Amino acid sequence: MTSGQRRLSAVATAALVVSLAAACGGDAKPSSDGSTSSAAPATEAGAALSGEVKIDGSSTVAPLTQAASELFGEEQPQVKVPVGTSGTGGGFEKFCAGETDISNASRAIKDEEKAACEAKGITFTELTVATDALTVVVPKENDWATCLTTDQLKKIWEPAAEGKIKTWKDVDAKFPAEALKLYGPGTDSGTFDYFTDEINGEEGASRKDYSPSENDNDIVTGVSGAKGGLGYFGFTYFEENADKLKAVEIDSGSGCVAPSVEAAQGGKYTPLSRPLFIYPSTAAAKRPEVAAFLDYYASNINAIAKDAKFVPLNAEQEAKLKADITSLKSAG
Repeated sequence: MTSGQRRLSAVATAALVVSLAAACGGDAKPSSDGSTSSAAPATEAGAALSGEVKIDGSSTVAPLTQAASELFGEEQPQVKVPVGTSGTGGGFEKFCAGETDISNASRAIKDEEKAACEAKGITFTELTVATDALTVVVPKENDWATCLTTDQLKKIWEPAAEGKIKTWKDVDAKFPAEALKLYGPGTDSGTFDYFTDEINGEEGASRKDYSPSENDNDIVTGVSGAKGGLGYFGFTYFEENADKLKAVEIDSGSGCVAPSVEAAQGGKYTPLSRPLFIYPSTAAAKRPEVAAFLDYYASNINAIAKDAKFVPLNAEQEAKLKADITSLKSAG
């Protein structure tokens, strides 16, 4: 059993209870706090579907969508929902070429990506599915960088740092002269776009002498294996690797704040908390297997988000997600 499967066990149990209740004539479904309430089930009992829902994009959003895919498969085993991780930008390339039905994204779609979709006649809806606390990490043995200011992060990552900021002592005179080994997302990543915009002041502006990867597990391996390592990625990947890594607290001017569900939801973890999205195409949403998956995703979103260590939506955001999916399915 994988760590993701273990994380989902509680949600899977809840989903099974709901399915059994529906089979017995009940209408229970998970509410935003994981409890059950009286409402219609996400998919009609006995309505067996088949087909495939193709999804690609952000590696940050992937664990959330993969969770939905696995749980949906318990209800609709004949529907395959593969989830790729080519990065937000790579995912939009495939989506706007008509190769996928849904694109995971850790940033909003760009104007040039919208134009690419428009050129292919692909329309879509932006759906906010969770919040993330983008996390800066160091190896466990790092006992000096417990908190970094946003100015220090900029000093490390801005283009002007290339070839100049080589050791931790270059960042702060109080730090040791340990070689700085940097790991981070590649340029196709929405996490890269968000981080560079918020920290360096311009999307895509970054030093190039670091080890990039679209696979967050590569960043985990790199940072954990280098005494002077530092990297960044989504909160979920830190939670999965907390035995190997330490999360750095961030000071954006109001004191040091550690990344957490509570800090992100309460607006205290700035500027590295952000919304996460999925983008279903209008045409795909007309297919019953895609519509059923989207319904399941929305109906169980907060139970899945909590178990997968994402920051869940508030009541207003959850209601908007469900309303937007209803509108998408009825769009002409």
